[in-house]
Amino acid sequence: MVFTRADTAGDSGAVVEPPLPQAAGYVIVIVVGFLIALIMMVTTRILRKTAGEDNNTTEMFMTANRRVGTGLTASAVISSWLWSTAMLGSSLVGYNFGVAGPFWFAAGCSPMIVFFSLLGIACKLRVPEAHTLLEIVRIRYGTAGHLVWIVLCLINNIIAVANMLLGASAAISALTGMHIIAATFLLPVGVVLYTFVGGIKATFLTDYFHTFVITVIVCFFTIKVFMVPEIGSPQDLFDIVASLGRANPVPGNYEGSYLTMTSKGAILFGIIHILSNFGLVIMDTGFFAKAFSAAPHAVVPGYIVGGIAYFAIPWCLGTIMSFAALSLEGTERFPTFPRRLSASEISSGLVLPYAAVAIAGKGGAVAVVLITFMAVTSTISAQVISVSSIISFDIYRRYFNRDAGDRDAIRWSHIGVVAFGIFSAAFSTALHYGNVDLSWTLYMLGVLTCPGIVPTVFTILWRRQSKLAAVTAPLLGMATGIGVWLGSASALYGDISVATTGQTLPCVYGTVASAFSPAVYSIVITLVKPQNFDWAEFRKEKLAFTKDVHDAADSAGSGHGDAKEPDQRISSYSADKTKLKRWGTIAAVWAAATFLGHWVLWPLPMYAANYVFGRSFFAAWLVVSIIWAWCTMLVAGFYPIIDGWGQLSQVYQGLRAGWPRGRTANT
Repeated sequence: MVFTRADTAGDSGAVVEPPLPQAAGYVIVIVVGFLIALIMMVTTRILRKTAGEDNNTTEMFMTANRRVGTGLTASAVISSWLWSTAMLGSSLVGYNFGVAGPFWFAAGCSPMIVFFSLLGIACKLRVPEAHTLLEIVRIRYGTAGHLVWIVLCLINNIIAVANMLLGASAAISALTGMHIIAATFLLPVGVVLYTFVGGIKATFLTDYFHTFVITVIVCFFTIKVFMVPEIGSPQDLFDIVASLGRANPVPGNYEGSYLTMTSKGAILFGIIHILSNFGLVIMDTGFFAKAFSAAPHAVVPGYIVGGIAYFAIPWCLGTIMSFAALSLEGTERFPTFPRRLSASEISSGLVLPYAAVAIAGKGGAVAVVLITFMAVTSTISAQVISVSSIISFDIYRRYFNRDAGDRDAIRWSHIGVVAFGIFSAAFSTALHYGNVDLSWTLYMLGVLTCPGIVPTVFTILWRRQSKLAAVTAPLLGMATGIGVWLGSASALYGDISVATTGQTLPCVYGTVASAFSPAVYSIVITLVKPQNFDWAEFRKEKLAFTKDVHDAADSAGSGHGDAKEPDQRISSYSADKTKLKRWGTIAAVWAAATFLGHWVLWPLPMYAANYVFGRSFFAAWLVVSIIWAWCTMLVAGFYPIIDGWGQLSQVYQGLRAGWPRGRTANT
């Protein structure tokens, strides 16, 4: 069936023919997906034989034996946040709001990643054996708190995957003619395969490969866009966009210009975005899993480097590609010519795909399909491993089989991987047929992801939060946020519908209420009924898995690890408290500096000054963002190789020796 997007063609009813054949979409989604899965399966087997990384043990499958290095951690952090939404959404807000849109998109992503380094190192210090956030919650608050956080985290994972799949499937469908539902169901298939076999280490390795490819393509676009005769140079791009702002002023922007940070729409989006993203990070057990998987010395530098490097991708790509779309929209290069992009095309995230086609033809279409596919599969992998950990550790092991060993936990992790892959595709399909698109989920998701932010941070950092406060505050916060969101939509626009609940103001009010009301509830309830938790309680419960008897015998025969090794690592972590506390101080300072720099000192004076960019300043703005993006490519592509050279050499020597039988050294 040839898919046409007549339903998203806008008021004109014109249909945009996909620049690529359907076969291209199926080849990338199915063939490339299976090829990557096969490569990861082979890699997993090689690592098992040469480096002793046995994914039949739970500690390896879920935490990579807690020894992932700084480079691979940084790459994985960039990848975890490199959603298809980041590229599609940053170009969308750039098209709508001008230079302020991509900047606020980027500023809404980096601070919480750097802040998470503080939470990660605190968990390393206090709960060194943990596999998931939910184990920490259960030990501190018991069954009631555990069940509440299971629901909060699953909601977070579900809405996050839906957001990714809606944007990615729409972009792939628009560029290849592939049916949007086929794309929705096929995108998770390869992810499920390699995650099923390789666990979190396969996720780390795939994250690295995907992130490197994506950043190379982003850097390609930074060059290609200025090779288009109609654009030419940053100064020429400035002239075009400045004239467009005069011809079609942007509502809410100072002087209607695309070239100002004084944008009401952009700053409101920025508020929604930063709060939503704090929820998406802190309530995503995948970020905790990667922090638990990293070696103690790698958590803080990995998350700081990854967070700072990531900033350039939505900032640079969103600015360049949205302005390319604006500049070429009136030329025959642009797919929608002679009309402009329709509202439904914009909200579906098609600014980036159409801009890529305009500047690079079919090659640009292939590039966008490829980066969209890699971004969505990489981030879905993190979500899948998160949900599988909840199913195996926090549901099965806790409530059905407390004596579960490696084989039991791995089996239920596999069940979780497959089940969530199917469910996420089905749920996204339901949203699509309910007329929900990327823009709607991008704006409203904070209402559902934010209620657990403050209670979770308090759980890890504040010993006085009481059980009653922890259990009730996020539930009351979610009820408050949803009530404010729906009430605002009804009061401002007269009814409650997909259209009204996706408007900016109801989403701002609902997100702010969801994020901050739990802090008030938690503090008030804690003051009424205080507690003083002893951090040592976290270390009294045995969380790390030991090998099953028959597995231990097999490992002893093959030389791959031993049952005592996890305990020895845990002891070394606990014994080195001074170093961990020092890392915690560094993380706190960097988190504060990143927030102040990206969200206060840099953008707010420019907003208050009503400054409109000049030609030289705009050129400098673009050049800095491009240099930053190229540095991100170098960090994502080469830092993991340099940092992991020891293990690469070990694997190479193992391959030359033909599967060594002796026990291998740690990375």
